[in-house]
Amino acid sequence: MARTVGIGYQNFEQLITNDYFYIDKTKFIEEWWESGDSVTLITRPRRFGKTLMMNTVEQFLSVQYAGRGDLFEGLAIWEKEHYRNLQGTYPVIFLSFADIKESTFLEAKKRICQSLRRLYDKYDFLLEGNCLGEGEKELYRKVSAEMEDYLAADTLKYLSDYLTRYYGKKVIFLLDEYDTPMQEAYVHGYWEEMVSFTRSLFNATFKTNFYLERAIMTGITQVSKESIFSDLNNLEVVTTTSEKYETSFGFTQEEVWSALEEYGLSDKKESVKNWYDGFTFGNRRDIYNPWSILNYLDKRKFSTYWANTSSNGLVGKLIREGSKRTKLIMEDLLEGKILHTEIDEQIIFNQLTGNENAIWSLLLASGYLRVEQFYFDEEWGREEYDLMLTNKEVRIMFEGMFRDWFAVDATSYNGFVETLLRDDLEEMNEYMNRVTEETFSSFDTGKRPSKVAEPERFYHGFVLGLLAELRGRYVLTSNRESGFGRYDVMLEPVREADDAIIIEFKVFRPGKEQTLEDTVRSALNQIEEKQYAAALEAKGIQPERIRKYGFAFEGKRVLIG
Repeated sequence: MARTVGIGYQNFEQLITNDYFYIDKTKFIEEWWESGDSVTLITRPRRFGKTLMMNTVEQFLSVQYAGRGDLFEGLAIWEKEHYRNLQGTYPVIFLSFADIKESTFLEAKKRICQSLRRLYDKYDFLLEGNCLGEGEKELYRKVSAEMEDYLAADTLKYLSDYLTRYYGKKVIFLLDEYDTPMQEAYVHGYWEEMVSFTRSLFNATFKTNFYLERAIMTGITQVSKESIFSDLNNLEVVTTTSEKYETSFGFTQEEVWSALEEYGLSDKKESVKNWYDGFTFGNRRDIYNPWSILNYLDKRKFSTYWANTSSNGLVGKLIREGSKRTKLIMEDLLEGKILHTEIDEQIIFNQLTGNENAIWSLLLASGYLRVEQFYFDEEWGREEYDLMLTNKEVRIMFEGMFRDWFAVDATSYNGFVETLLRDDLEEMNEYMNRVTEETFSSFDTGKRPSKVAEPERFYHGFVLGLLAELRGRYVLTSNRESGFGRYDVMLEPVREADDAIIIEFKVFRPGKEQTLEDTVRSALNQIEEKQYAAALEAKGIQPERIRKYGFAFEGKRVLIG
C-alpha cells in the first residue's frame, strides 16, 4: 500500500513516525561529516528540502534527541556503527531566517533579534546553577528584540560558549535560509544597513567563535564574500554547479520513477519529466524539485506547484526593470532557445540592476534556468554556460508573470489583443491608451518621471505579454534583422488563415515632427524603406497578408496607425 503523501512537512520526526512518504537523504550527514569542513554554505532553489535536511541533521546530532536512534533505523546513516554512536551527542543551535521579510531595515533587524531571543528562551535552564556568572546571566537577560547592535552581533557566539560549558562539547550551528533578509533588503532598498548588521553577526558566529565545532548554512544564493563574508576564510561554498552533495537535495530520476511506481503512475513518466525535470546539480542531471513531485503524487494532476510557491518578486523586478536586451533574451528563452553567458555565482545584490550577467546568475541559482553546457576558458579563467529555462513549469510561470504585468487593466490588455487580431484600428487605439495609462509607469526604473520615460521598457514588456497571450497562434520576435534593418515586433502566423503583423514603435520628436500623426507616418515609412516584410515574404507569406502598424508614443499617450 502506498504511503500517505504529507504536504508541507519540514520535521523529520513527524515524517518518520507517521510513515509519510519520504526519500532517504540521510547519506548527506555522513558525506558532510567526512568532509571535515568547518563552515559549509549550501545553496539550492527554494522548496528543495533544505529545511527538512537541516531538521534531520539537528535530530541526528542534537543531545535533545539522544536515544532517538529509532528515527534513523533502516536509513543510510544508520548502516555504520560509527554514526550510530554519533547520534544525539552534540549541542545543536538551529536558527532560521526564512520569515525575515520586512519592508524596512529596523523591522527586519527587530525580527532577527526576536528570533535570537526565542532561541535563548529554549536554553533558559542555563540561568540555573553556576554554569554562568552573574554578569553573564545579566547579559543573557538583555537579549531582546530592541537590543543594541553590538550585543546582537555577539549573541550567538555567547550562546555557543554557554552551551559548550554546560555540555562539555563545542556546538554544531545550523542556519537555514540565511539569505532571505538579503534579498528582501535589496528589493526594499535597505541593502547597506542589512549588510553591515549581518556581517558583524556572521563574523562573530562563524569566524571568531572558539566554541563552534561545525556549521551549515543554507540559502538560495551565494551572497558575495565582499558583502557579508569578507572576514570569513573558513567557508566551504557548495552551489548548484558544485559536485558535492549532488543528490542530497531534490529527487533523482530513479527516485521519482520509484515513487511513480509506488503510486501506480508509471504511465505518467514522460509527462512528469516534461513538467518537472531539468534541474542540474554539479554533474548530475535529471534532478526534480520535491515540492512539485509530492503535490503531483498527492493530487495526480499537472500544475505549476513549485513555480507558484512564492511571489517571484525579485525575479519579476529584475526582468521588468531590465534593459531592452534582457527582455529580448527572455523572449528567446521562452521560445526554447539557449543563452550563452558568463556566470559569477557570487551574487552582488547591489549590482543586479546594472549587471546583466548577475541577473542570469540569480535565475540559475533560483532554479529558473538550467545548465545545458559548461565551458571553461583556461587562458582567461572565464566560466561560461549555455542556459535554458528549466522546464515546462518554469515557462508557464514566466508567461503568467508577463501577463500579470498588465493585470491592473487586464480587460484592456486582452481587448487590445482581440482588436489587433481583428484589425480594428479605432478600438486598438482606445484599448492601448487605456493600457498605457494604467501600466506605463510600472516599467519606469524610478530614475525619471513616467511622463518622460523611454517607452522601450514598456513596449518590450508588452511584447513579452503578447508572446504569452498569443503562443501557439503566432511566433513572436522583436528587434531581429529583416531587409535592411531591425524591426521592433513581428508576429508570424502559425495558421494559414491568420495575417502576419509587423509593428514599429516611434517616440514623438518635437523638433522633427509636428504631431503624433507625423510620428505614425514615420514609423510606417521605416517599415517600407527598411523592407521589414522581407523575412516574412521569404517564407512564402503574400504581401497582402502582412499588416503593418506604426505606434507613436508621447509620454503615456499612444497613437496607432
